[in-house]
Amino acid sequence: MKGNIFVVGLGLIGGSLALAIKKEHSEATIIGFDVNEDEAKLARSLKVIDEIAVSLEDGMERADVIILATPVMQTENILADMLEFRLKETVIVTDVGSTKQRIVKQAERLLQRGITFIGGHPMAGSHKSGVTAARAHLFENAFYVLTPTSEVPSDKVERLQEWLKGTKAQFVILSPREHDRITGVISHFPHIIAASLVHQAQQYESEHALVSRLAAGGFRDITRIASSNPEMWRDIFIHNKEELLALFDRWLSEMNMIRSLVEQENSEKIYHYFLTAKQFRDGLPVRTKGAIPSFYDLYVDVPDYPGVISEITGYLAKENISITNIRIIETREEIYGVLRLSFQSEEDRAKAKACIKKHTNYETYEV
Repeated sequence: MKGNIFVVGLGLIGGSLALAIKKEHSEATIIGFDVNEDEAKLARSLKVIDEIAVSLEDGMERADVIILATPVMQTENILADMLEFRLKETVIVTDVGSTKQRIVKQAERLLQRGITFIGGHPMAGSHKSGVTAARAHLFENAFYVLTPTSEVPSDKVERLQEWLKGTKAQFVILSPREHDRITGVISHFPHIIAASLVHQAQQYESEHALVSRLAAGGFRDITRIASSNPEMWRDIFIHNKEELLALFDRWLSEMNMIRSLVEQENSEKIYHYFLTAKQFRDGLPVRTKGAIPSFYDLYVDVPDYPGVISEITGYLAKENISITNIRIIETREEIYGVLRLSFQSEEDRAKAKACIKKHTNYETYEV
């Protein structure tokens, strides 16, 4: 397909969408814009985009598809600015924000002018940020939610999906409210729970100096999402306020219920509470990408001797297997330690496991 694709915001998501579209539609021209000029220049040098727009207005007026890959608050402002631009009548505008009701509401004025707006949310990400982390396969097998209103013709939705075909994502159509309610449950609220657990540990540290050291294991893993961008999550919580307030009420009610069971020492009901949680959690899809980025970790039992880490990473480097993070969980003199290697995808983890098995006798395992 030929056309001008204008990507506003050249971070991880915007850059990955640009690469995916470019891969599938080689005849398309990818135009980019970012408030950070250095990031835009970097995107051009990395060939993520073909051109840098002179201005937001210039890029939008040339575009056949506009992708707003910006934080949700900024997206609202851009949608307001777009009312002053002379957009093509056939242009399709979409966004990538993880909240939808306020964005779609803001876009109503574009719809009234005959401009097609289709809310979007590719439900995949990475623990890295910036255009250098962009990958064409980032959204492969991920759910990509679209939230068109009733005013949007079905052929426009199909055309947007065709443009986004290179993502290899699974498209799901939801109303803006359905989207915000679901992501509130499976993404937004878990982030506040993780952050609250970290705050609780921080408060206890003033009483018990060992808290930080003992929290370095499983606690660190279950609260990893608390390390997410605080500015982004502030905006998301303001945008999805109504759904989150309802979730707070339900959560407090549930905590009071389980607190009562503990107070009564009701072992049967406590057991059932954990059992049903385990059954539901164990039944979740393993390979499907979701709203929270997955962790592709591989644990390696390694002996404690100088150079063992460079040995492992050296084998992986020879086979061009990229590591996103590396951490020593435990090493003590004269015993095996545990090396945790993190990868961008399940495929990279599988390749790493085979590589280490081929070159060493170290035990590897996934958790």
